[in-house]
Amino acid sequence: MAYKRKRSSSNIHESFSDVALLMLATFIFLLVIILISSRLAEENELPRLQKEVEKLREQVNLSEADKERLKKDLERVIITDPETQIKTILDSASIGRKDFDLFVAGLKDIPGKDIHLVVDATGSMHGVSIFLVPILRLIVIRANKELNAITWFSDNRAVTSTGTMAEMFDNLMSEAPFVGNRETIGRAFRVAANEAPIPGAYMLIGDEPSDDVIHYTNIPSPVFTLPMGRLDPPTEAEYRSLAEKTGGKMLNLNFK
Repeated sequence: MAYKRKRSSSNIHESFSDVALLMLATFIFLLVIILISSRLAEENELPRLQKEVEKLREQVNLSEADKERLKKDLERVIITDPETQIKTILDSASIGRKDFDLFVAGLKDIPGKDIHLVVDATGSMHGVSIFLVPILRLIVIRANKELNAITWFSDNRAVTSTGTMAEMFDNLMSEAPFVGNRETIGRAFRVAANEAPIPGAYMLIGDEPSDDVIHYTNIPSPVFTLPMGRLDPPTEAEYRSLAEKTGGKMLNLNFK
């Protein structure tokens, strides 16, 4: 009887040992399968990511080329007389002189002595960026205001520049990406209010509705809005509402 109990105990230990080895082998097998699957997923994902990076690199290169051309155009028109300068800028932006004069009449309603520009710098504004700075410069001059600051926004980023007008426009041309697809207007106004003194008014320049929440009551000055580019009912509705709720006005500038 003692011999039988000993043999039975040995069999139990062997069974436990076999089960443990089987579990270890199963674990190793599953680990290998996971590693192989992960490696295959990485190999399949890498080409797609490389294409996206290359596409973004091309967009950045195009934006840089446009900015360099814009700098040269701006330097060229600055040396001419004011009327020639205005005509050159309006012609390059395909804006009629009558439309611009009507737009300038609306600028007279902007209160205070200074203005803070809030500029959409997402990819949808890439084409407009070629002539954006000369147009903004004309807006500030014709509004007879001092430029308090410029804040650009794109994809949850918002950067505010202060200083001289030349420094601010230079920063806009050199730093604003004009790529991305998230119109984070609400964040832009929060950053603008925190990073610069409160102006007489803000002017928002963009071409699409916001992708985040705009807290109208937290904007400390009236907002004058200028929807750019194509006529887009949702954009115009939001820009009109933003202007009305902050005591500003939506302005129109028609592009041919």
